[in-house]
Amino acid sequence: MGKPGTYVRAYHLILTAYGFWLPNDPRGSWSDFVRSFELVRFGRATKTAERRSLARDPSDHRIRRAAKQALVRDPAVFDGLQARAVARGLGASVARSGFVIHACAVMPDHVHLVVARHRYSIERVAMQLKSNASRELVAEGLHPFQHVLYADGTRPMPWARKHWSVFLSDDEGIDRAIRYVNNNPVRDGKKAQAWTFVIPFV
Repeated sequence: MGKPGTYVRAYHLILTAYGFWLPNDPRGSWSDFVRSFELVRFGRATKTAERRSLARDPSDHRIRRAAKQALVRDPAVFDGLQARAVARGLGASVARSGFVIHACAVMPDHVHLVVARHRYSIERVAMQLKSNASRELVAEGLHPFQHVLYADGTRPMPWARKHWSVFLSDDEGIDRAIRYVNNNPVRDGKKAQAWTFVIPFV
């Protein structure tokens, strides 16, 4: 696994759905502050510089559940049809911007990807992937907040504002990340996923 100062060849990119990982999660988050007044009482933002997954770190599930219940909207959770729409949106990003994706797993509340380094920053890559996935959800009438409209006609994003990215600088790290992503659905008791826009890493 590389660090920001090394040559980056790819990224393990994690896009989380709204409500999946809160800014004050005790395990750490990528947020600088808590935007929601309802969440402030559960603590300040827990920004971390960790580049490994924190999902399996111990935490108080009762506090996390209570915090999620305080959200303005229910957390976004994708069913099978919604997951397929998300994947179609990701594929549209690949077609439009030339992203090279070596692995992809669309989970009910987050998405794992291994993305080759692109001329765009990983921040811009993540933004475009989320935007196209949201657009496809709307087009198919499957957006988690399909009937929630702002005054300007837009909908709330079904994604967290930021993303999590791990820098990968060598074949070993890329292969390891690909195995992790491909095995993610299976570990969760679901079928392995195969998306047409995924290009094998060789």
